[in-house]
Amino acid sequence: MADRMSTRIRYDRIRDNGAKSRTINGSLKRKAQASRTVRMKKLINEGTFPYTPAVQSWLSVQLGIPFTQISEDQAKAAAK
Repeated sequence: MADRMSTRIRYDRIRDNGAKSRTINGSLKRKAQASRTVRMKKLINEGTFPYTPAVQSWLSVQLGIPFTQISEDQAKAAAK
């Protein structure tokens, strides 16, 4: 049977591994967000109003208002 590791050492290891994971995942998420922004802007410029739910959600987050209150002009302006 393996020797038991002390609680302090286990928690230190968990904390250190979590910090490494956040660093790696954070950079991947930033890249994914940048690629999503480019994709959504392209969909807005090529599509017609009202947009698909994914685009509606993205616009709501970008403008900070519900999609039902967003006009087509506001959407086109957000895509520039």
